[in-house]
Amino acid sequence: MAVKEEEIKPIKLASQFWPTFFRQRLIVLITTQIFLMSAFTLILMLILSKTLTINSLILWPVTIALFAVSLGLNVMILLSTARPTRDLMAAIITVSGEKSALTPPNPNTSENERTGFRDALQTIYELSTKKSSEIEEAAEPQISVVAEALDITTCGFVAMNKNRKVIYANKAAPTHIDIDGLQTLDLLFNEKDSLDTWLNECSDNSVHAKHVWVRIPDRLPNQEGRRFFDVIASYQKSSTIEVILCLVDKTDSYITEEEDLDFISFAAHELRGPITVIKGYVDILQDELHDVLQNDQAELFNRLSISSSRLSGYIDNILNTSRYDRRHLKIRLNEDTVTAVYDIIKDDMQLRASVQNRLLSVNIPADLPTIAVDRASMSEVFGNLIDNAIKYSNEGGAINVTAKTNGNFVDVSIQDHGIGMPESVVSQLFQKFYRSHRSRETVAGTGIGLYISKAIVESHGGTVSVRSQDGRGSTFIVSLPIYSTVADKLKTGDNSNEGLISEGNGWIKNHSMFRG
Repeated sequence: MAVKEEEIKPIKLASQFWPTFFRQRLIVLITTQIFLMSAFTLILMLILSKTLTINSLILWPVTIALFAVSLGLNVMILLSTARPTRDLMAAIITVSGEKSALTPPNPNTSENERTGFRDALQTIYELSTKKSSEIEEAAEPQISVVAEALDITTCGFVAMNKNRKVIYANKAAPTHIDIDGLQTLDLLFNEKDSLDTWLNECSDNSVHAKHVWVRIPDRLPNQEGRRFFDVIASYQKSSTIEVILCLVDKTDSYITEEEDLDFISFAAHELRGPITVIKGYVDILQDELHDVLQNDQAELFNRLSISSSRLSGYIDNILNTSRYDRRHLKIRLNEDTVTAVYDIIKDDMQLRASVQNRLLSVNIPADLPTIAVDRASMSEVFGNLIDNAIKYSNEGGAINVTAKTNGNFVDVSIQDHGIGMPESVVSQLFQKFYRSHRSRETVAGTGIGLYISKAIVESHGGTVSVRSQDGRGSTFIVSLPIYSTVADKLKTGDNSNEGLISEGNGWIKNHSMFRG
């Protein structure tokens, strides 16, 4: 049986009572007056039937005059008798905080004192004041207890009004007082995914919303006392407190990784100088010995020069990793082919596969569309993924490298048939320094290669995903935008990747597949 929904009736405010009340009484008065005057005219015509008829010239002027005088007197009486009701409603509306055209009555006028109406109005005002005081007195201890409790917690809590000013922050919240005397939030958000950017979107499109940021620092690297927070924001449009921030201090969880990254960055920075010197000497020797070198010797020098350039690029990418945390890994993208990118590492990959007794098969169609890419950085990604496939494959195993068009992207797949990974490992794979127990025991590494690869791919406006089954192998897929789909953006930004950098920072889970 269908159930009828109850009709939702509009709420009638107190300020609407007086106009409705007065209008109804006036209609009753006019209707009654018309009825009485009609009856009076009819009786008058019956009594004076010989001298007055319906067409008499004197009948209607007299009737209309009597009607007007009578109506005016009755309206004056209505206003006089209804005045206390109007003043009572005006007082009630005033203390309730509603807007109204009625002027709040003054209880201390001589007329109100004479009639005793003063006491009625004074009682309404006093009851309102007393009630407000009682509410405030009851609320103050509760507010005090809540504030004291929040100051004890290790989580930061921040409340902001609709003007985005901090109106409350507990002791654990990372805030400071600026030169204007205002409490200010100390959090270094990614400029593309900042709190202000999110609030602007909420203001335009949402009534209620929430958002989560992870690993947000309050200070720059190497500054003393640096902390990291997971930030949970709640937004309620037009509320007195429009934004609530809950800041969970995760410094203990993140600081070790950050310190490790700082060390790796420091080491990479120190290596940059010697690598630059070695590359310079190789180039000088290659030029000076050009006329006397045999073909195979010239090829060795060429490989040394290419390898030193690649190593220098790897070091730059490691140094860029800290900037990637805030989506600041900036590179220039040019029109290129997947084949040209792979050719940079082709010989090294074949050599590594041969040494490890693996079979490397590469099938990249010649008619693939061109892609938007930084050749040196993307060759590092391909090299890292193929090298992982070689390391985690079984003796004599096959590694297949293929490429195909997928919508506005070109997908490059690196597939192995090796040990594979369980789902619990796949979900953690692209985190900094993450290595499963099994990989730590069997294969050397730092756990930063996939993180850097993900950073580079996302900085191309692409994604990297992985499918894996424990004991049956893994497939990594790098999706890069076709050049024609992003050419206008790149030309506008002088080939900078800034317009392509993804603002997302999550993973979409689909069984044993993860996509960044």
